[in-house]
This record gives sequence, C-alpha cells and structure tokens, in this order.
Amino acid sequence: MAKIGTYIQESVDELVNKVSWPTWSELQSSSIVVMVASIIFAIIIFAMDQSFSKLMQIVYDLF
Repeated sequence: MAKIGTYIQESVDELVNKVSWPTWSELQSSSIVVMVASIIFAIIIFAMDQSFSKLMQIVYDLF
C-alpha cells in the first residue's frame, strides 16, 4: 500500500513541478490549428467520398 502512496505523491510532484504547461494563448493557437486542419481533412474526405459515389453510380448504370 505504501508503494501506491509513493507513486501518487511522485506523480503529483512531477505534474506540478516538472511539466511545462502551455500558456492560455499557446493553447488557443494550437486549438485553432487543430480545428482548421480537421475542417480541411473533413472537406477532402467529403470530396473523395462524393467523387467515389459518382464514379460508382456511373459504373452501376452501365449494367
């Protein structure tokens, strides 16, 4: 049981004293980058899906 207490105490110490947390402005700018990248990927996947759907519809209409 003492090992668990030591583990928790060392974990808290590491999170409080040894981890460099981003500032609020860094966090906001990183979040914006992730949001823009996600939107771009979503648009690309949507375009690919629509193109494939149209292509498959042409193939199905041949038969």
